[in-house]
Amino acid sequence: MEQNIEIEQALHNIQQLVGNIEKVIRGKRHQIELILTALLAKGHILMEDNPGTGKTVMAKTLAHSISGQKAGSEVNFKRIQFTPDLLPMDLIGSHIFDDVRKEFVFKKGPLFCNVLLADEINRASPKVQSALLECMAENQITIGETTYPLEQLFFTIATQNPVEMEGTYPLPAAQLDRFFLKIYFGYVDEATELDIYKDYLGIQNNMQHVHQVLSMDEILLLQQETEKVYLHDELITAVRNIVWDTRKHPDIVLGASTRSGITFLKCLKAFALVNGRTFATEDDLKRITTAVLDHRLIYRNKEAKQKALAGILDKELDRLSKLKIDRQ
Repeated sequence: MEQNIEIEQALHNIQQLVGNIEKVIRGKRHQIELILTALLAKGHILMEDNPGTGKTVMAKTLAHSISGQKAGSEVNFKRIQFTPDLLPMDLIGSHIFDDVRKEFVFKKGPLFCNVLLADEINRASPKVQSALLECMAENQITIGETTYPLEQLFFTIATQNPVEMEGTYPLPAAQLDRFFLKIYFGYVDEATELDIYKDYLGIQNNMQHVHQVLSMDEILLLQQETEKVYLHDELITAVRNIVWDTRKHPDIVLGASTRSGITFLKCLKAFALVNGRTFATEDDLKRITTAVLDHRLIYRNKEAKQKALAGILDKELDRLSKLKIDRQ
């Protein structure tokens, strides 16, 4: 009985968080769900799109919706604007000489936070991009011989401009693999955009008065509840089949890794919880496959990128559908 109460509270908390974000971010329900999926799966998310679609506002709204450990305080939110002249020490921090103590002391950089907005990450050089690798993968930063642990809640929301834009550096495969999900924020539909224009002052006011609906501890508890979400063996098999098929497909040069499959399972659990369930379904598989796997694959050409993964997914959904018929 107590476990049911915990689950019900968890589901209620998620809906509170979604509703709070939607006061500012209009017409982006699926994108909000995917961002929270990455958060609850203890991962990170990459958002790609043209400037002006609301990516930065989304990150700020999420951070302002979570309270810190002290009553009334917000979680430690940092924003880094990536530029070509940025250095790794601008992210990690550096040693500064202390005149009083007569020794070098480490001054922590903006990576030591709870929610990090890495804005336009592909405008910085690959050397700077790689500074994020250890902290995203292992929740720690090593400088010299000293390793500094990051906060228990550490969530990176990175944005990037389309790689065709001038002055961008494509993220290497190792960096992309650290992001659990990659989504395209996209423009809203015509009706929603008209509503935004009519009420843009009200939306700005909402941004300034976003309520803290959940505490950091409640987010950590949600992450624990996510691990308890039930996955049927056939869904696990489906993930294995999709991962294997990406390695054998003639139009895919580099397929998904075993780590990709584990990430896929974690995201399935989190996406189910975000959608109010304690079990994952075939529909969950359908709705998150592209966001989880597409950025981890290297295709032969643009035509293959549009068709290869979709074909693999359709094949697996068809198999699951036949299994369901056979069981009835």
